[in-house]
Order: sequence, then structure tokens, then C-alpha cells
Amino acid sequence: MLFRNFGKKPFGDHLDKIKASPFYKFGAFENRFPTQMMREDVSMFKVSMSFFNKPKNVSPVSMIPSVKTDLRDYSGLEPRIIWFGHSSYLIQAGGKNILVDPVFSGFASPFSFSVRAFKGSNVYHVDEFPDIDILLLTHDHYDHLDYQTVLKLKSKTKHICTSLGVGSHLMHWGFDEENITEFEWEQHLTFDDGIELTAETARHFSGRGFTRAKTMWASYVLNVAGHKLYIGADSGYGEHFKQIGEKHGPFDIVMLEAGQYNDWWPQIHMRPEETVQASIDLNAKVLFPVHWGKFALAFHPWNEPIERVVKKAQELNVKITSPMIGEPVVLGGNYPHTAWWKGLK
Repeated sequence: MLFRNFGKKPFGDHLDKIKASPFYKFGAFENRFPTQMMREDVSMFKVSMSFFNKPKNVSPVSMIPSVKTDLRDYSGLEPRIIWFGHSSYLIQAGGKNILVDPVFSGFASPFSFSVRAFKGSNVYHVDEFPDIDILLLTHDHYDHLDYQTVLKLKSKTKHICTSLGVGSHLMHWGFDEENITEFEWEQHLTFDDGIELTAETARHFSGRGFTRAKTMWASYVLNVAGHKLYIGADSGYGEHFKQIGEKHGPFDIVMLEAGQYNDWWPQIHMRPEETVQASIDLNAKVLFPVHWGKFALAFHPWNEPIERVVKKAQELNVKITSPMIGEPVVLGGNYPHTAWWKGLK
């Protein structure tokens, strides 16, 4: 099971398709502008050793609070977004269900004993979900593509949309190639029900084993029920946010990563202040900070990302929503913004 969890790199005809991509060069995908995975003065050995000696406050001692919402009971036309911690969330509108990067195994790693979910954060389970019209997988990192979760979702998922190459893992796990659509940056698809999805640039990388960038990573523009949403996935800050905003904006809401940053890897994850600026660049009406609140993949205090986002958003007059896990956000209506994390140890 462990080795199946790693997935499988593209091969054969699938690899030939990838090699034809203009974004695939010298055996790997490349970011659109120079991006370092790690600062040149930082060694992988140093980083690896630091992960075994994280500060205690990277994870809360207290139980993470949550709201239990009936995921099957929504027929509204206005998009409803329910966050499950980190970068997993369900978008519902007009009877359609779009699930993004679900991780419900309780860990974000190939090993069940590491990168465990915070206490109280893993309260939703696959059997509580309605049928999924689109399962959107932004890239293949373990905190976004969870082997155990996608296997459990297989019987209730109608179609999978993902970034070029990620389908190799899914097919290795028994998914039908006909039910998978892979996207390159700037590729657009309109579904029969009117939902539109466009893949756009992200400044990041990919990989589940010891090699990187064999599959693509992407952000996504989603048009559903007359609303435009931006699914930011993982990305360092860069000029691409302004370009995407000019091309596709304004956005009704943007889900942008705000956690797992560090000065050792400043170009592949945003600092919270950059998250706020990115929402401005994107011409967003509302910022929804994600990629925090469930897993500790960096060394900052667990609640520092949202604290810093809130502070910067107030300075720049940016509207944000910060729901508890399971608390509905409804576009044009309900934008929860209680500081539920305050007082938790």
C-alpha cells in the first residue's frame, strides 16, 4: 500500500503527450520565471533535520473548533464554499458539487505517523459527501492529492480535472482514463452544464517521490452559476497574479494559500502579507486564506498565517472571510469572519 501511495510517474503515450507541452523542458516542467525551490545557502540536510525538531507551537494543543454542515442539503444558486482545513474545500452551486484537493486520511504524508492533522480538524469523512461532479486536483503533493481519500471518492466522483501528468497516479490507482481531464496552463474547458474551468500559472513544483516536476502544478479559474472564483492552489508570489487578474478578473472570491512559508523557501510559498497583495493583484472582492489550520508543514506558529493576513488586510482595506472548518461561506451573502483561533493554545 505504501508504494502505491507514491503513485507512478508518466510513461509511454502519456509521457509522449507531456513531452509535447511547451512548458516541459529537459525532462521536467519549469516555472514561467526563475524560481528556486530553496535558497542557495540552505541545504536539504539542514531542512530535513529541522523537521525533526519543530517548535512546539507549530501545532495547537487545543482542539480545533468546527461546524457540522449537511453537505448534501444545498440547492441554492449562489455558490457555497465549505472549507475542511488546509486546501480542501467543497464548492456547491446550482446543484453541482466541485471538490478541491480533499485530504481526509488524517495525515499529509506517505507515512501515516507523520504530518498528522491537528486535533479536531479532520471531522469530515467521504461518506458524508454528495456525489461529486468535478474532483479538482491542483497538483500531486501529499497535502493536496491524498491516496486514501481519492480511492474512497472513486465510486461517487463523476469526473476528475487535474494538472497535466497527475493522471498517471490516478490511472495507476485504478481510475478510468476517460473520466480524467488534464490541463496545461491557459487551457480552457466549458462543460455541458455551463461550468467553465481554466488552468493558469502557479509558482511552485510537484513530486511525490524523490524526483520533482514530472507532473504539472496549476491554479484554476472557475466560472459557476454566474460567479468567478480563483482556486490559487500552492504558489509563491509573483507577477502572474496581476497577469491573471488582468486577464480573468475581477473575481468574486479568491482562495489563496497563506501558510507553510519560510525564509528558506521564499519563492514557492507566499508569506501572509504577499497573500493579501496577491488578492489585490487579482482584483478580488473577497480573500479566503487557505493552506493553514490543519497540518504543520513549516516552522511558524500554527495560527500565525491568519493573524498576519488579518493585520495586513486591515491595513490595505481588503475584505476577507475566515470561517471555521465546516462553516459555510455563501457568495453575496454569508462571509464568516470571527477570530475563532484566538484563545486556542
